Amino acid sequence: MQSKATTVKQYLAELPAERRAAIEAVRKVILANLDPTYEEGMQYGMIGYYVPHSVYPPGYHCDPSQPLPFVCLASQKNYMSVYLGSVYGQEEKSFREAWAKTGKRLDMGKCCVRFRKLEDLVLDLIGDSIRQLPARKFIDYYERVLRESLRSTRKRTPAKAKAAKSTKAKSRPTTTRPTKSKATKATAAKRSAR
Repeated sequence: MQSKATTVKQYLAELPAERRAAIEAVRKVILANLDPTYEEGMQYGMIGYYVPHSVYPPGYHCDPSQPLPFVCLASQKNYMSVYLGSVYGQEEKSFREAWAKTGKRLDMGKCCVRFRKLEDLVLDLIGDSIRQLPARKFIDYYERVLRESLRSTRKRTPAKAKAAKSTKAKSRPTTTRPTKSKATKATAAKRSAR
Protein backbone atom coordinates (compact mmCIF):
# COMPACT_ATOMS: atom_id res chain seq x y z
CA MET A 1 0.00 0.00 0.00
CA GLN A 2 1.84 3.06 -1.26
CA SER A 3 1.21 6.39 0.35
CA LYS A 4 0.79 9.59 -1.65
CA ALA A 5 2.59 11.52 1.10
CA THR A 6 5.48 13.65 -0.13
CA THR A 7 7.24 14.05 3.23
CA VAL A 8 8.04 11.76 6.14
CA LYS A 9 6.11 14.05 8.49
CA GLN A 10 3.03 13.84 6.28
CA TYR A 11 3.39 10.04 6.00
CA LEU A 12 3.52 9.65 9.78
CA ALA A 13 0.56 12.00 10.28
CA GLU A 14 -1.60 9.80 8.02
CA LEU A 15 -1.06 6.68 10.14
CA PRO A 16 -3.40 5.47 12.89
CA ALA A 17 -1.93 6.24 16.34
CA GLU A 18 -0.88 2.65 17.15
CA ARG A 19 0.91 2.18 13.84
CA ARG A 20 2.47 5.63 14.01
CA ALA A 21 4.01 4.77 17.39
CA ALA A 22 5.48 1.52 16.03
CA ILE A 23 6.81 3.11 12.83
CA GLU A 24 8.31 6.03 14.80
CA ALA A 25 10.07 3.61 17.16
CA VAL A 26 11.62 1.69 14.25
CA ARG A 27 12.50 4.99 12.55
CA LYS A 28 14.31 6.09 15.71
CA VAL A 29 16.43 2.90 15.65
CA ILE A 30 17.21 3.37 11.96
CA LEU A 31 18.26 6.99 12.39
CA ALA A 32 20.39 6.18 15.44
CA ASN A 33 22.37 3.57 13.49
CA LEU A 34 22.45 5.11 10.02
CA ASP A 35 25.65 6.38 8.39
CA PRO A 36 25.12 10.16 7.93
CA THR A 37 25.82 9.78 4.19
CA TYR A 38 22.38 8.24 3.74
CA GLU A 39 19.39 10.53 3.49
CA GLU A 40 15.81 10.09 4.67
CA GLY A 41 12.83 10.89 2.46
CA MET A 42 9.88 9.38 0.67
CA GLN A 43 10.66 6.63 -1.83
CA TYR A 44 8.20 4.28 -3.52
CA GLY A 45 5.40 5.47 -1.22
CA MET A 46 7.37 4.54 1.92
CA ILE A 47 9.84 6.21 4.23
CA GLY A 48 13.16 5.61 2.52
CA TYR A 49 16.79 5.77 3.55
CA TYR A 50 19.01 5.96 0.49
CA VAL A 51 22.33 6.96 -1.00
CA PRO A 52 21.59 10.34 -2.64
CA HIS A 53 22.53 11.09 -6.25
CA SER A 54 25.09 13.60 -4.98
CA VAL A 55 27.04 10.64 -3.54
CA TYR A 56 26.08 7.97 -6.10
CA PRO A 57 25.05 9.66 -9.38
CA PRO A 58 24.02 6.47 -11.26
CA GLY A 59 21.14 5.93 -8.80
CA TYR A 60 19.14 2.73 -8.61
CA HIS A 61 19.70 0.48 -11.64
CA CYS A 62 15.98 -0.37 -11.90
CA ASP A 63 15.12 3.33 -12.05
CA PRO A 64 18.15 5.65 -12.30
CA SER A 65 15.97 8.66 -11.46
CA GLN A 66 15.69 7.17 -7.94
CA PRO A 67 18.56 7.36 -5.44
CA LEU A 68 20.01 4.01 -4.40
CA PRO A 69 17.64 2.54 -1.76
CA PHE A 70 19.11 1.07 1.41
CA VAL A 71 16.29 0.75 3.95
CA CYS A 72 12.55 1.41 3.67
CA LEU A 73 9.91 1.55 6.36
CA ALA A 74 6.22 1.13 5.57
CA SER A 75 2.75 0.63 6.93
CA GLN A 76 1.06 -1.88 4.63
CA LYS A 77 -2.58 -2.96 4.63
CA ASN A 78 -2.21 -5.99 6.94
CA TYR A 79 1.20 -5.39 8.52
CA MET A 80 4.13 -3.02 8.79
CA SER A 81 7.49 -3.73 7.22
CA VAL A 82 11.11 -2.72 7.25
CA TYR A 83 13.08 -3.48 4.08
CA LEU A 84 16.73 -4.01 4.94
CA GLY A 85 19.20 -3.67 2.09
CA SER A 86 21.78 -4.46 4.73
CA VAL A 87 20.67 -8.10 4.95
CA TYR A 88 19.99 -8.78 1.28
CA GLY A 89 22.06 -11.60 -0.21
CA GLN A 90 24.98 -12.99 1.76
CA GLU A 91 24.02 -11.38 5.06
CA GLU A 92 20.49 -12.83 5.07
CA LYS A 93 21.58 -16.18 6.55
CA SER A 94 23.50 -14.67 9.47
CA PHE A 95 20.63 -12.23 10.14
CA ARG A 96 18.13 -15.10 10.26
CA GLU A 97 20.41 -17.12 12.55
CA ALA A 98 20.89 -14.17 14.93
CA TRP A 99 17.13 -13.55 14.99
CA ALA A 100 16.40 -17.23 15.72
CA LYS A 101 18.62 -17.03 18.82
CA THR A 102 16.28 -14.41 20.30
CA GLY A 103 13.35 -16.86 20.27
CA LYS A 104 11.14 -14.42 18.38
CA ARG A 105 9.29 -15.51 15.24
CA LEU A 106 10.70 -13.96 12.05
CA ASP A 107 8.33 -13.14 9.18
CA MET A 108 10.78 -12.26 6.41
CA GLY A 109 11.14 -12.34 2.65
CA LYS A 110 14.55 -11.77 1.04
CA CYS A 111 15.07 -8.52 2.94
CA CYS A 112 11.59 -7.48 4.10
CA VAL A 113 10.83 -8.02 7.78
CA ARG A 114 7.06 -7.92 8.34
CA PHE A 115 5.58 -7.14 11.75
CA ARG A 116 2.15 -6.43 13.24
CA LYS A 117 3.35 -4.83 16.46
CA LEU A 118 6.61 -3.39 17.69
CA GLU A 119 7.15 -6.28 20.11
CA ASP A 120 7.51 -8.63 17.09
CA LEU A 121 10.85 -7.02 16.22
CA VAL A 122 14.40 -7.44 17.49
CA LEU A 123 15.30 -3.75 17.28
CA ASP A 124 18.92 -4.19 18.42
CA LEU A 125 19.57 -6.65 15.59
CA ILE A 126 17.96 -4.34 13.03
CA GLY A 127 20.11 -1.47 14.32
CA ASP A 128 23.28 -3.59 14.19
CA SER A 129 22.62 -4.69 10.60
CA ILE A 130 22.14 -1.06 9.52
CA ARG A 131 25.19 0.22 11.42
CA GLN A 132 27.45 -2.43 9.88
CA LEU A 133 26.88 -1.16 6.34
CA PRO A 134 27.97 2.44 5.83
CA ALA A 135 27.10 3.98 2.46
CA ARG A 136 30.51 3.43 0.80
CA LYS A 137 30.51 -0.25 1.79
CA PHE A 138 26.91 -0.61 0.59
CA ILE A 139 27.75 0.97 -2.79
CA ASP A 140 30.70 -1.42 -3.22
CA TYR A 141 28.49 -4.41 -2.36
CA TYR A 142 25.70 -3.20 -4.68
CA GLU A 143 28.08 -2.71 -7.62
CA ARG A 144 29.70 -6.12 -7.06
CA VAL A 145 26.30 -7.84 -7.05
CA LEU A 146 25.31 -6.02 -10.25
CA ARG A 147 28.56 -7.03 -11.98
CA GLU A 148 28.15 -10.66 -10.91
CA SER A 149 24.53 -10.67 -12.03
CA LEU A 150 25.44 -9.22 -15.41
CA ARG A 151 28.32 -11.68 -15.86
CA SER A 152 26.07 -14.58 -14.88
CA THR A 153 23.36 -13.45 -17.30
CA ARG A 154 25.84 -13.14 -20.16
CA LYS A 155 27.20 -16.63 -19.53
CA ARG A 156 23.76 -18.22 -19.49
CA THR A 157 22.07 -16.23 -22.23
CA PRO A 158 23.40 -18.02 -25.37
CA ALA A 159 22.75 -21.49 -23.96
CA LYS A 160 19.34 -20.52 -22.57
CA ALA A 161 18.36 -18.85 -25.83
CA LYS A 162 19.38 -21.93 -27.81
CA ALA A 163 17.55 -24.26 -25.40
CA ALA A 164 14.44 -22.06 -25.45
CA LYS A 165 14.48 -21.97 -29.25
CA SER A 166 14.86 -25.75 -29.42
CA THR A 167 12.08 -26.33 -26.86
CA LYS A 168 9.81 -23.86 -28.62
CA ALA A 169 10.32 -25.59 -31.97
CA LYS A 170 9.62 -29.04 -30.46
CA SER A 171 6.53 -27.95 -28.56
CA ARG A 172 5.02 -25.81 -31.31
CA PRO A 173 1.55 -27.14 -32.14
CA THR A 174 0.87 -28.00 -35.74
CA THR A 175 -1.34 -25.49 -37.47
CA THR A 176 -1.99 -27.41 -40.67
CA ARG A 177 -5.27 -29.24 -40.98
CA PRO A 178 -5.22 -32.92 -41.73
CA THR A 179 -5.96 -33.65 -45.38
CA LYS A 180 -8.84 -35.86 -46.38
CA SER A 181 -7.96 -39.16 -47.97
CA LYS A 182 -8.98 -39.86 -51.60
CA ALA A 183 -11.69 -42.27 -50.40
CA THR A 184 -13.15 -39.65 -48.04
CA LYS A 185 -13.12 -37.05 -50.83
CA ALA A 186 -14.87 -39.45 -53.23
CA THR A 187 -17.56 -40.29 -50.65
CA ALA A 188 -18.13 -36.61 -49.96
CA ALA A 189 -18.42 -35.92 -53.72
CA LYS A 190 -21.04 -38.72 -54.16
CA ARG A 191 -23.11 -37.37 -51.27
CA SER A 192 -23.12 -33.87 -52.64
CA ALA A 193 -24.11 -35.16 -56.12
CA ARG A 194 -27.28 -36.85 -54.74
